[in-house]
Amino acid sequence: MSDAPWPAPAKLNLFLHVTGRRADGRHELQTLFQLVDLRDELTIRVRTDGRIVRSGSPIGGPVGTDLIVRAAELLRSEVAISGYGADIVVEKFIPVGAGLGGGSSDAATTLVALNALWSLGLPEERLARLGLSLGADVPVFVRGRTALARGVGELLEPAEVAEACFAIVYPGKPALTAEAFQAPELTRNSPIITIPGFLSSDWPARPLPGRNDLEPVVAARHPHVHAALEWLGGRGQARLTGSGSSVFAAFAAREAAQAALEGLPREWTGFVATGLARSPLAARVAAERSAGR
Repeated sequence: MSDAPWPAPAKLNLFLHVTGRRADGRHELQTLFQLVDLRDELTIRVRTDGRIVRSGSPIGGPVGTDLIVRAAELLRSEVAISGYGADIVVEKFIPVGAGLGGGSSDAATTLVALNALWSLGLPEERLARLGLSLGADVPVFVRGRTALARGVGELLEPAEVAEACFAIVYPGKPALTAEAFQAPELTRNSPIITIPGFLSSDWPARPLPGRNDLEPVVAARHPHVHAALEWLGGRGQARLTGSGSSVFAAFAAREAAQAALEGLPREWTGFVATGLARSPLAARVAAERSAGR
């Protein structure tokens, strides 16, 4: 069995509008998920004793919050067959609580990888539906395409976005998603926008469309996020991704993105990432299939 790692790419929200609130308290969104080549890696080996053993990088929280273990157990429960197990070793490069989707992507990769390694043959739609029960961002990683999203993030439409490179700044501390969405000052009535011009080849010379409705809320409550927006904003159009705490700016060339991170404050972490139309997870699945596994 191959020990090649399974990729779990990060995402950026190029814009994020909160368009409403449902009766159940969940928020309606419109967002553009951009996959990038910053990624975690999961090495997975099948077990036949039914145990799910997770090791490697810590998640920074209680075991019960680990989406990797929850995803594996959910998939096993879905097929209702005993004996399926796995050793999952996680190497994290995506900061926890950064708004880059690391936990959701790890969960999606777990679902997709174990579907292949356990030879379950579940269709993508079913895996995405399972993923939604773990988190609103999980389906986009299961489907593995840069996409426009509606609903709570589950209504996905593949999007063609011109290639760009991104300077990403993580200001050393996480921000809490629940806190941002529960804030009374959060705008919850943004209109749906259309963005045909944004998807053309002259981006990122153009400004980003829309805004991130969570940005003013998070920046006001977290001085480190405000500082990162101010710092990167002096080098490009800086924007919060998700509920933060990471911020990013888009550039046409990798060299420009790298230059934007020069002089980064010592307590922060900077990344240069390239936008992806398709997740490398799809290629990993194809490799498994071609090997007859």
